[in-house]
Amino acid sequence: MKKLSILSSLGVLLMLNLGAVQAQKPASDYPNRPVRLVVTAAPGGSSDGASRVIAQRLGDKWGQQFVIDNRGGAGGIIGTSTIATAQPDGYTIGMVSLRFSVNPSLLKVPYDPVKDFVHLTMSAAVGNVLVVNIKSPITSVKELVAQAREKPGALTFASSGIGGAPHLAGEFFAQQTGVKLTHIAYKGGGPAVADLLGGNVTMSFASLTSALPHIQGKRLRPLAVAAKTRARQLPEVMTMREAGVGEIAVLDWQGLLAPRGTPKAVTDKLGNEMRAILKEPDVEKRFDAMGLDIYATSGEEFRKLVEEEIKRWAVVVKTAGIKGE
Repeated sequence: MKKLSILSSLGVLLMLNLGAVQAQKPASDYPNRPVRLVVTAAPGGSSDGASRVIAQRLGDKWGQQFVIDNRGGAGGIIGTSTIATAQPDGYTIGMVSLRFSVNPSLLKVPYDPVKDFVHLTMSAAVGNVLVVNIKSPITSVKELVAQAREKPGALTFASSGIGGAPHLAGEFFAQQTGVKLTHIAYKGGGPAVADLLGGNVTMSFASLTSALPHIQGKRLRPLAVAAKTRARQLPEVMTMREAGVGEIAVLDWQGLLAPRGTPKAVTDKLGNEMRAILKEPDVEKRFDAMGLDIYATSGEEFRKLVEEEIKRWAVVVKTAGIKGE
């Protein structure tokens, strides 16, 4: 009986050791097949551009393809739901942005933005700049505010959609200056800027990614940036505070997630490699060209940011009376 007991104990130990080896295996040979990177926005924006850079470098380093899967719609909820419900094996990860933390205050979301994900890193952030068509007679924030006060509601501002950074920056601006503006929501930053270029709207608090090429091409006139400091890409353009309208700062961040339950060894490997990639000089140059500032935070820092942003935007949405789409 004693011999059987010893053999039984050895069997248990062998099974435990085998389980430990199997638990380590996903990280040691990960990835051994293509990985899907879900982008919760349409092609062409800053999140999409950044995701493609990161996906390319991960593929180069690990010898496996990282496939971009754009799942825009419903303010990013469609794509985020895809990430949340994916098999938690590391072969589906995702890129989210500021709207991820705003949505819980605007709409009923089928996931918990903190508990249902492993937060890998806040990769970067893009600033917003108040721009008008180069043919507009408005040449300063002061002139714009004067016109808005003279004709309440007559001035329109285009945004990439309800609850996105350009919309929130516009609402902040209206509150801070005491003016009434008419918001025109589009399905993405590209269409919003296109209508501004066409002279169909007065202004946009556009992302630097969308606006920079048109500012450099002398098709849009920048009036001020919605940030605490001047944009590195537009050093001659004043902040809102410098323009005399108070502190208006919206940080349109972006970050990478994995579904809850993804093995820690895999998420650690992903997070560490992503942060290393974001610090590469060539990647920094490519992000800078898109108007993005790199952050490359730890997963825990990103998780805390999400928690703080959810609380912050809940107050803003309620105060501004913003309604979901």
